[in-house]
Amino acid sequence: MSDVAKVEALVKKYHALKSEIAKVIVGQDQVVSQILISIFSGGHALLIGVPGLAKTLMVNTIAQTLGLDFKRIQFTPDLMPSDILGSEILDENRHFKFIKGPIFANIILADEINRTPPKTQAALLEAMQERSVTVAGHNYKLDLPYFVLATQNPIEQEGTYPLPEAQLDRFMFAINLDYPTFDEEVQVVKATTTDVQATVNSLFSAQEIIDIQHVIRRMPVADNVIEYAVKMVAKTRPNGASPSELVKTYIDWGAGPRASQNLILAAKTHAAIHGKFSPDIENVQAVAESILRHRIIKNYKAEVEGISEEQIIKSLF
Repeated sequence: MSDVAKVEALVKKYHALKSEIAKVIVGQDQVVSQILISIFSGGHALLIGVPGLAKTLMVNTIAQTLGLDFKRIQFTPDLMPSDILGSEILDENRHFKFIKGPIFANIILADEINRTPPKTQAALLEAMQERSVTVAGHNYKLDLPYFVLATQNPIEQEGTYPLPEAQLDRFMFAINLDYPTFDEEVQVVKATTTDVQATVNSLFSAQEIIDIQHVIRRMPVADNVIEYAVKMVAKTRPNGASPSELVKTYIDWGAGPRASQNLILAAKTHAAIHGKFSPDIENVQAVAESILRHRIIKNYKAEVEGISEEQIIKSLF
């Protein structure tokens, strides 16, 4: 099967996938699209939203439809690295035996990741970056494809440990979840207060997703599109060559090279799911907000004047 045929097949399966997810998840179309883009690109995603917006249900449903092994880790202040990585125990023959932790799955839902101390957050770092974990001097490879979808509650500050910038940068997307509209909320209440359970079908396999990731990486990209993405990221740096007035006034720190890489990868995936064989500038702009949102650090003046990350990112187009 040629790459062109694979992209055409992906478009059909992507629409079927969205319909399957819609059996359980009402609305949140943009959010589901962005999670799927990060999965097909091979990146991780951070979901930011208040409790009760079906973040956990959404990730669980997506894992089912993709036919992937799914584990949920509820992060708490007393969670230790060994609780998620696994630990060595003495078996009945007095030999050390490694018991795998919940991190050994294809999709990990790291629920309320900002509730756990840095030591345990850091245990995820190697898994996210290297797709492997090291326990008691032994290196264990994780099964591919591998994604961490973390959730974060933005309204609670007490008893939380904000993610360090280095770890935030590891997430391809930071996706904001908003409250549903009135009609959507009516649908949610109707669907969840009856005795009918929606069943979703698995449409992909782990190998198919790995193949899609390779096809997307092989997609050609015009030089002007890559230059546009790199220029956009460079504009976020207040001490860079060409920052806008908005950036100079309201930004303390801009995005790094990982943002440029992710912009192009996500633009390729965005193009592929819309049936295009090469991304253009519109595809880069479509994914820019979620890729740059968590990589720019606003200063105190921006907070006081109510300037949002979205306004600053829009000014870079």
